[in-house]
Amino acid sequence: MRIEVTIARTTALPAGALDALAGELSRRINHSFPERDGAVTVRYAGSNNLSVIGGAKEDKERISEILQETWESADDWFITD
Repeated sequence: MRIEVTIARTTALPAGALDALAGELSRRINHSFPERDGAVTVRYAGSNNLSVIGGAKEDKERISEILQETWESADDWFITD
């Protein structure tokens, strides 16, 4: 399963946020889907989007929930230096 998250270029994020989001999202997805080896990519693009390639519709819905939870809890896991 391959997961790609795109963030709108107009969204201002601190340095290192994309890598941190990719790492935390990978950790959470691998915890929820241990039987699947998933690659997570987070990058800037023209708009916000979530693509799940190689997963069922239910998988995309669950990954969308995990992404929302991860984004909302950024104060807990994203530490700026």
